[in-house]
Amino acid sequence: MSTDLHPSIVALISLAANVAANHPGQGLCQLERLKDYGVSREQIDTVIEIARHIRDESAQKLDAKFDAAYAGHFPQAAGRLAAIAVAENGACCTPTPSGKSCC
Repeated sequence: MSTDLHPSIVALISLAANVAANHPGQGLCQLERLKDYGVSREQIDTVIEIARHIRDESAQKLDAKFDAAYAGHFPQAAGRLAAIAVAENGACCTPTPSGKSCC
């Protein structure tokens, strides 16, 4: 049994990782490879949507954690932070805006 991943899967993973990590190259180098492997635009769109959702969710959770720590240092500023509140969701994984699962 081979444990090697198909090159199209590796390219999708690379694209997703680049997008989720905010890499300057954004995984654009993978697009031609994915097209050459026959991966559909819809499948690529799904990977990009999920990667962006995970990236955005991560940023929101980090912002919420920072805001809580900041408020601990400056309790009087807590009300001002509420004006720029971050959506915090207790779930481990929430669906993307179009309803796709990232888990």
